[in-house]
Amino acid sequence: MSVSINDDIFPFIGYIIFRKCTPSWEMAENTLGGINLTYVIQGAARYTVDGNIIDLQQGDLLVLPEGSVRKAITFPNRLMQCFSVDFKLKTINNQELLPPLPVKSHPDRHEDIIHLFHELSYAHVNKQPGYNIKCNGLFLLILHRFMEIVIYKTSSYTGDHRISKVISFIKAHYSEHITAKMMAEMVHLNPTYFGGLFRRTMEKSFNQYLIHTRVTHAEYMLNSGKYKVSDIAEQCGFTDVSHFNKQFKLIKGFPPSHSMPKKF
Repeated sequence: MSVSINDDIFPFIGYIIFRKCTPSWEMAENTLGGINLTYVIQGAARYTVDGNIIDLQQGDLLVLPEGSVRKAITFPNRLMQCFSVDFKLKTINNQELLPPLPVKSHPDRHEDIIHLFHELSYAHVNKQPGYNIKCNGLFLLILHRFMEIVIYKTSSYTGDHRISKVISFIKAHYSEHITAKMMAEMVHLNPTYFGGLFRRTMEKSFNQYLIHTRVTHAEYMLNSGKYKVSDIAEQCGFTDVSHFNKQFKLIKGFPPSHSMPKKF
């Protein structure tokens, strides 16, 4: 297949979500205001796009153009988990483009791509200075990986999966009970060696990274104003509120209450 690729493209990300469907989940019919990319990493779903049924399963990629009318359901015995991004692509001359990918393809499940998606989601939620640049860069890497696999039929990824696998696991399961020993066993490493490798790679200990991830998500929930501090602490993996308050202030420099919207 001959495909013309324009390398002078810039993404504009409007929305990203790591979706973990419940048995009752369904997407109401809606019209896309931009391009949507959905990567299924577990389970299955049935999308109806412009009246056409598209069945998706683990490893499938769906790319829908702006203006598409879609709705979707999952299956109770095969609950879908996916990453979904709404975005636009523009050239340096402000021309809007579609990524050179088919509507449906099957790049399969790739841990490095999942890791990039988790990094993208985390950066988008965290909103540290310069996060737009980081998000755009990560998303371009994701698009490039999909084009490598789907269009070029090649792969340039040769990295060590061990720490990437752990990072992806943390960002998907930060609210659960996780220990360094559990992660070491998951990637088949001696716990002491794993601890040193993690610190060298991430420039902080495993526990520091885990707590920082939990605090970042807690701050995002606090900013919404929709949750109590005690509920946020529990949902972000802290065993008690006092421990949460201490760790939050240690990392952010102010107590959790300062992140909650002011009431007038």
